[in-house]
Amino acid sequence: MKAWIYIVLFMITSCSNSNPNSQNLTWYNNSTINQVSEDPENPEKFLRITIGISQQVFYLSKKDSDYKSLLEKLNQSAKEGKAFNIGIENNTNIIRQINDIK
Repeated sequence: MKAWIYIVLFMITSCSNSNPNSQNLTWYNNSTINQVSEDPENPEKFLRITIGISQQVFYLSKKDSDYKSLLEKLNQSAKEGKAFNIGIENNTNIIRQINDIK
């Protein structure tokens, strides 16, 4: 009987987190982008992104595998004022996910 309990617990814990990276993100919901520009300190690696009225600064890595799709959404937000839910990696200030608002 104990073996079955351990198997069930293992299955629950291994399947409960479909996206492990989302736990390492801080979400800015319903946010719009104010500015997209080259990072003055590392223009070859990052774009500098400012979010919201308070002009918080975050970065988009040019080496990110989703760079083009993330940049497209950032530009759409900056130009058209479209709001997104934006996931920022903890302790790095790097944008990792941008989701449409449901």
